[in-house]
Amino acid sequence: MIENLLSHGIWVAIIFIIVGFVALVKGADFLVDGASSIAKRFGISDLVIGLTVVAFGTSMPEFVVNMVSVGEGSTDLAITNILGSNIINTLVILGLTALVFPIASQKHSRDFDIPMSIIAGVLVFAAVAVHSPFGESGRGIGRMGGILLLLLFCYFLYNTFRHAKDHPDEAEAEAIKPMSTGKAILLICIGFIGLVVGGELIVKSAVDIATRCGVSEAIIGLTVVALGTSLPELATSVIAAFKKNSDIALGNVIGSNIFNVFFVLGTSATVRPLPAYDGIEIDAWVAALGSIVVWLAVKTNKERKIQRWAGALLLLIYAGYLTYRLLNI
Repeated sequence: MIENLLSHGIWVAIIFIIVGFVALVKGADFLVDGASSIAKRFGISDLVIGLTVVAFGTSMPEFVVNMVSVGEGSTDLAITNILGSNIINTLVILGLTALVFPIASQKHSRDFDIPMSIIAGVLVFAAVAVHSPFGESGRGIGRMGGILLLLLFCYFLYNTFRHAKDHPDEAEAEAIKPMSTGKAILLICIGFIGLVVGGELIVKSAVDIATRCGVSEAIIGLTVVALGTSLPELATSVIAAFKKNSDIALGNVIGSNIFNVFFVLGTSATVRPLPAYDGIEIDAWVAALGSIVVWLAVKTNKERKIQRWAGALLLLIYAGYLTYRLLNI
Protein backbone atom coordinates (compact mmCIF):
# COMPACT_ATOMS: atom_id res chain seq x y z
CA MET A 1 0.00 0.00 0.00
CA ILE A 2 2.76 2.44 0.97
CA GLU A 3 4.63 1.68 -2.25
CA ASN A 4 1.49 2.45 -4.32
CA LEU A 5 1.03 5.83 -2.63
CA LEU A 6 4.73 6.69 -3.03
CA SER A 7 4.38 6.19 -6.78
CA HIS A 8 2.36 9.44 -6.92
CA GLY A 9 5.48 11.61 -6.57
CA ILE A 10 8.28 12.89 -4.36
CA TRP A 11 5.97 15.23 -2.41
CA VAL A 12 4.04 12.23 -1.15
CA ALA A 13 7.32 10.74 0.06
CA ILE A 14 8.25 13.99 1.84
CA ILE A 15 4.84 14.13 3.56
CA PHE A 16 5.14 10.48 4.55
CA ILE A 17 8.60 10.96 6.03
CA ILE A 18 7.37 13.93 8.13
CA VAL A 19 4.35 11.93 9.32
CA GLY A 20 6.71 9.03 10.05
CA PHE A 21 8.94 11.17 12.27
CA VAL A 22 5.92 12.48 14.22
CA ALA A 23 4.60 8.92 14.71
CA LEU A 24 8.07 7.69 15.68
CA VAL A 25 8.78 10.39 18.27
CA LYS A 26 5.30 10.36 19.82
CA GLY A 27 5.25 6.57 19.75
CA ALA A 28 8.48 6.48 21.75
CA ASP A 29 7.05 9.00 24.25
CA PHE A 30 3.85 7.01 24.75
CA LEU A 31 5.76 3.74 25.09
CA VAL A 32 8.11 5.21 27.71
CA ASP A 33 5.29 6.83 29.70
CA GLY A 34 3.23 3.64 29.77
CA ALA A 35 6.14 1.31 30.53
CA SER A 36 7.49 3.65 33.23
CA SER A 37 4.11 3.77 34.97
CA ILE A 38 3.80 -0.02 35.00
CA ALA A 39 7.39 -0.38 36.26
CA LYS A 40 6.58 2.08 39.05
CA ARG A 41 3.56 -0.02 40.08
CA PHE A 42 5.89 -3.01 40.48
CA GLY A 43 7.92 -1.02 43.00
CA ILE A 44 10.88 -0.26 40.73
CA SER A 45 12.64 2.96 41.76
CA ASP A 46 12.49 6.10 39.65
CA LEU A 47 16.28 5.97 39.27
CA VAL A 48 16.30 2.44 37.84
CA ILE A 49 13.39 3.31 35.52
CA GLY A 50 15.35 6.32 34.27
CA LEU A 51 18.44 4.22 33.62
CA THR A 52 16.51 1.51 31.76
CA VAL A 53 13.03 2.27 30.40
CA VAL A 54 13.59 5.97 29.74
CA ALA A 55 17.16 5.51 28.47
CA PHE A 56 16.09 2.77 26.05
CA GLY A 57 13.09 4.84 25.02
CA THR A 58 15.23 7.76 23.82
CA SER A 59 16.99 5.39 21.41
CA MET A 60 13.80 3.74 20.16
CA PRO A 61 13.49 5.99 17.05
CA GLU A 62 16.95 4.93 15.86
CA PHE A 63 16.34 1.32 16.89
CA VAL A 64 13.04 0.97 15.01
CA VAL A 65 14.37 2.67 11.87
CA ASN A 66 17.35 0.32 11.93
CA MET A 67 15.26 -2.81 12.41
CA VAL A 68 13.00 -1.84 9.52
CA SER A 69 16.03 -0.96 7.38
CA VAL A 70 17.66 -4.31 8.10
CA GLY A 71 14.40 -6.12 7.35
CA GLU A 72 14.08 -4.25 4.04
CA GLY A 73 17.71 -4.94 3.14
CA SER A 74 18.64 -1.24 3.29
CA THR A 75 21.83 -1.82 5.30
CA ASP A 76 23.40 1.48 4.20
CA LEU A 77 20.48 3.29 5.81
CA ALA A 78 20.93 1.27 9.01
CA ILE A 79 24.56 2.33 9.46
CA THR A 80 24.16 5.94 8.36
CA ASN A 81 21.14 6.42 10.61
CA ILE A 82 23.41 5.71 13.60
CA LEU A 83 26.56 7.48 12.38
CA GLY A 84 24.52 10.47 11.20
CA SER A 85 22.56 10.67 14.46
CA ASN A 86 25.76 10.56 16.53
CA ILE A 87 27.41 13.20 14.34
CA ILE A 88 24.40 15.51 14.63
CA ASN A 89 24.06 14.80 18.38
CA THR A 90 27.66 15.76 19.10
CA LEU A 91 28.51 18.43 16.55
CA VAL A 92 25.14 20.15 16.06
CA ILE A 93 23.15 19.61 19.26
CA LEU A 94 26.04 20.12 21.70
CA GLY A 95 27.38 22.91 19.47
CA LEU A 96 24.09 24.83 19.49
CA THR A 97 23.52 24.15 23.20
CA ALA A 98 26.99 25.42 24.15
CA LEU A 99 26.42 28.61 22.15
CA VAL A 100 23.27 29.28 24.17
CA PHE A 101 24.88 28.44 27.53
CA PRO A 102 28.22 26.71 28.36
CA ILE A 103 27.67 23.01 29.12
CA ALA A 104 28.83 21.73 32.51
CA SER A 105 30.05 18.15 32.96
CA GLN A 106 30.12 15.64 35.80
CA LYS A 107 33.28 13.73 36.72
CA HIS A 108 31.79 10.34 35.78
CA SER A 109 30.80 11.69 32.40
CA ARG A 110 34.32 13.03 31.76
CA ASP A 111 36.07 9.89 33.00
CA PHE A 112 33.78 7.17 31.66
CA ASP A 113 30.84 8.18 29.45
CA ILE A 114 32.71 10.42 26.99
CA PRO A 115 35.65 7.96 26.66
CA MET A 116 33.10 5.17 26.02
CA SER A 117 31.56 7.34 23.30
CA ILE A 118 35.02 7.79 21.76
CA ILE A 119 35.63 4.02 21.92
CA ALA A 120 32.26 3.44 20.20
CA GLY A 121 33.22 5.70 17.30
CA VAL A 122 36.72 4.23 17.01
CA LEU A 123 35.37 0.67 16.98
CA VAL A 124 32.99 1.48 14.13
CA PHE A 125 35.82 3.14 12.22
CA ALA A 126 38.09 0.12 12.80
CA ALA A 127 35.33 -2.28 11.72
CA VAL A 128 34.81 -0.53 8.39
CA ALA A 129 38.44 0.44 7.71
CA VAL A 130 39.91 -3.07 7.99
CA HIS A 131 38.75 -6.58 7.28
CA SER A 132 36.98 -8.34 10.13
CA PRO A 133 39.31 -10.23 12.52
CA PHE A 134 36.55 -12.82 12.97
CA GLY A 135 36.97 -14.34 9.52
CA GLU A 136 33.93 -12.62 8.01
CA SER A 137 34.35 -11.53 4.40
CA GLY A 138 34.55 -7.88 3.38
CA ARG A 139 34.61 -4.64 5.36
CA GLY A 140 31.74 -3.71 7.59
CA ILE A 141 30.14 -4.83 10.85
CA GLY A 142 29.46 -8.55 10.86
CA ARG A 143 27.57 -10.64 13.38
CA MET A 144 30.61 -11.20 15.61
CA GLY A 145 31.25 -7.47 15.56
CA GLY A 146 27.62 -6.90 16.52
CA ILE A 147 27.92 -9.31 19.44
CA LEU A 148 31.09 -7.51 20.61
CA LEU A 149 29.21 -4.19 20.59
CA LEU A 150 26.37 -5.73 22.62
CA LEU A 151 28.85 -7.10 25.17
CA LEU A 152 30.35 -3.63 25.55
CA PHE A 153 26.83 -2.28 25.97
CA CYS A 154 26.26 -4.71 28.86
CA TYR A 155 29.49 -3.45 30.46
CA PHE A 156 28.32 0.14 30.01
CA LEU A 157 24.99 -0.64 31.71
CA TYR A 158 26.75 -2.44 34.57
CA ASN A 159 29.11 0.49 35.17
CA THR A 160 26.25 3.00 34.98
CA PHE A 161 24.14 1.11 37.54
CA ARG A 162 27.11 0.65 39.84
CA HIS A 163 27.97 4.35 39.70
CA ALA A 164 24.33 5.35 40.30
CA LYS A 165 24.22 3.07 43.35
CA ASP A 166 27.53 4.36 44.76
CA HIS A 167 26.81 8.03 43.99
CA PRO A 168 23.04 8.55 44.34
CA ASP A 169 23.62 12.29 44.75
CA GLU A 170 24.88 12.51 41.15
CA ALA A 171 22.19 10.32 39.61
CA GLU A 172 19.04 12.00 38.35
CA ALA A 173 15.83 10.13 39.07
CA GLU A 174 13.01 10.42 36.58
CA ALA A 175 9.71 11.93 37.70
CA ILE A 176 7.30 9.14 36.73
CA LYS A 177 3.71 10.15 35.93
CA PRO A 178 1.26 7.90 37.82
CA MET A 179 -1.62 6.49 35.76
CA SER A 180 -4.03 3.58 35.79
CA THR A 181 -2.85 0.20 34.51
CA GLY A 182 -5.40 0.30 31.69
CA LYS A 183 -4.19 3.67 30.48
CA ALA A 184 -0.56 2.57 30.73
CA ILE A 185 -1.22 -0.54 28.63
CA LEU A 186 -3.14 1.55 26.09
CA LEU A 187 -0.21 3.98 25.80
CA ILE A 188 2.22 1.10 25.32
CA CYS A 189 0.05 -0.35 22.53
CA ILE A 190 -0.38 3.03 20.81
CA GLY A 191 3.32 3.75 21.21
CA PHE A 192 4.29 0.40 19.69
CA ILE A 193 1.98 0.96 16.72
CA GLY A 194 3.35 4.49 16.26
CA LEU A 195 6.92 3.20 16.26
CA VAL A 196 6.21 0.45 13.73
CA VAL A 197 4.16 2.66 11.39
CA GLY A 198 6.63 5.56 11.73
CA GLY A 199 9.60 3.32 11.02
CA GLU A 200 7.97 1.84 7.93
CA LEU A 201 7.02 5.27 6.56
CA ILE A 202 10.50 6.72 7.16
CA VAL A 203 12.48 3.86 5.63
CA LYS A 204 10.28 3.38 2.56
CA SER A 205 10.01 7.15 1.98
CA ALA A 206 13.76 7.66 2.44
CA VAL A 207 14.56 4.94 -0.10
CA ASP A 208 12.03 6.43 -2.52
CA ILE A 209 13.49 9.95 -2.16
CA ALA A 210 17.02 8.63 -2.68
CA THR A 211 15.93 6.78 -5.83
CA ARG A 212 14.06 9.75 -7.30
CA CYS A 213 16.86 12.24 -6.53
CA GLY A 214 19.59 9.94 -7.79
CA VAL A 215 21.55 9.99 -4.53
CA SER A 216 22.62 7.11 -2.33
CA GLU A 217 20.64 5.85 0.64
CA ALA A 218 23.73 6.68 2.71
CA ILE A 219 23.39 10.43 2.05
CA ILE A 220 19.67 10.39 2.91
CA GLY A 221 20.47 8.42 6.06
CA LEU A 222 23.22 10.84 7.14
CA THR A 223 21.04 13.90 6.66
CA VAL A 224 17.26 13.56 6.59
CA VAL A 225 16.81 10.34 8.60
CA ALA A 226 19.58 11.12 11.11
CA LEU A 227 18.25 14.61 11.78
CA GLY A 228 14.70 13.33 12.23
CA THR A 229 15.66 10.64 14.74
CA SER A 230 17.78 13.19 16.65
CA LEU A 231 14.92 15.69 17.08
CA PRO A 232 14.07 14.57 20.67
CA GLU A 233 17.67 15.15 21.83
CA LEU A 234 17.80 18.49 20.00
CA ALA A 235 14.60 19.79 21.62
CA THR A 236 15.55 18.55 25.10
CA SER A 237 19.08 19.96 24.98
CA VAL A 238 18.26 23.42 23.62
CA ILE A 239 15.35 23.89 26.07
CA ALA A 240 17.61 22.81 28.94
CA ALA A 241 20.22 25.34 27.82
CA PHE A 242 17.71 28.20 27.80
CA LYS A 243 16.73 27.16 31.35
CA LYS A 244 20.46 27.15 32.24
CA ASN A 245 20.36 23.40 32.95
CA SER A 246 22.76 22.65 30.12
CA ASP A 247 24.52 19.86 32.05
CA ILE A 248 21.48 17.70 31.19
CA ALA A 249 22.34 18.10 27.50
CA LEU A 250 25.75 16.43 27.79
CA GLY A 251 24.39 13.36 29.57
CA ASN A 252 21.51 13.01 27.11
CA VAL A 253 23.68 13.32 24.00
CA ILE A 254 26.61 11.15 25.13
CA GLY A 255 24.26 8.51 26.54
CA SER A 256 22.30 8.48 23.28
CA ASN A 257 25.50 8.07 21.25
CA ILE A 258 26.59 5.10 23.36
CA PHE A 259 23.16 3.44 23.11
CA ASN A 260 23.10 4.05 19.35
CA VAL A 261 26.39 2.29 18.64
CA PHE A 262 26.59 -0.44 21.26
CA PHE A 263 22.88 -1.35 21.45
CA VAL A 264 21.18 -0.28 18.21
CA LEU A 265 24.06 -0.90 15.79
CA GLY A 266 25.12 -4.02 17.72
CA THR A 267 21.62 -5.49 17.50
CA SER A 268 21.30 -4.55 13.82
CA ALA A 269 24.60 -6.21 12.87
CA THR A 270 23.74 -9.32 14.88
CA VAL A 271 20.44 -9.66 13.02
CA ARG A 272 21.99 -8.92 9.61
CA PRO A 273 25.65 -8.13 8.78
CA LEU A 274 26.14 -4.51 7.71
CA PRO A 275 28.59 -4.15 4.80
CA ALA A 276 30.60 -0.96 4.28
CA TYR A 277 29.49 1.65 1.74
CA ASP A 278 31.39 4.35 -0.17
CA GLY A 279 32.48 7.12 2.19
CA ILE A 280 31.80 5.22 5.40
CA GLU A 281 35.36 5.80 6.67
CA ILE A 282 34.93 9.59 6.79
CA ASP A 283 31.50 9.22 8.44
CA ALA A 284 32.84 6.88 11.12
CA TRP A 285 35.91 9.06 11.68
CA VAL A 286 33.85 12.25 12.11
CA ALA A 287 31.53 10.44 14.56
CA ALA A 288 34.59 9.55 16.67
CA LEU A 289 36.14 13.00 16.20
CA GLY A 290 33.08 14.71 17.66
CA SER A 291 33.43 12.84 20.96
CA ILE A 292 37.19 13.49 21.03
CA VAL A 293 36.64 17.25 20.63
CA VAL A 294 33.99 17.21 23.39
CA TRP A 295 36.36 15.33 25.73
CA LEU A 296 39.20 17.79 25.04
CA ALA A 297 36.81 20.72 25.52
CA VAL A 298 35.82 19.65 29.05
CA LYS A 299 39.35 18.57 30.02
CA THR A 300 41.21 21.72 29.00
CA ASN A 301 39.53 24.33 31.21
CA LYS A 302 39.20 24.66 34.98
CA GLU A 303 35.40 24.94 34.83
CA ARG A 304 35.19 21.55 33.04
CA LYS A 305 32.63 23.01 30.63
CA ILE A 306 32.05 23.02 26.89
CA GLN A 307 32.55 26.75 26.38
CA ARG A 308 30.96 28.82 23.62
CA TRP A 309 34.13 28.73 21.51
CA ALA A 310 34.05 24.92 21.60
CA GLY A 311 30.37 24.98 20.58
CA ALA A 312 31.28 27.16 17.60
CA LEU A 313 34.12 24.76 16.71
CA LEU A 314 31.76 21.77 16.78
CA LEU A 315 29.36 23.53 14.42
CA LEU A 316 32.20 24.50 12.07
CA ILE A 317 33.40 20.90 11.94
CA TYR A 318 29.88 19.77 11.02
CA ALA A 319 29.56 22.45 8.33
CA GLY A 320 32.88 21.38 6.80
CA TYR A 321 31.99 17.69 6.99
CA LEU A 322 28.52 18.15 5.46
CA THR A 323 29.92 20.32 2.65
CA TYR A 324 32.57 17.71 1.87
CA ARG A 325 30.04 14.83 1.82
CA LEU A 326 27.55 16.69 -0.39
CA LEU A 327 30.26 17.73 -2.84
CA ASN A 328 31.48 14.14 -3.12
CA ILE A 329 28.17 12.38 -3.73
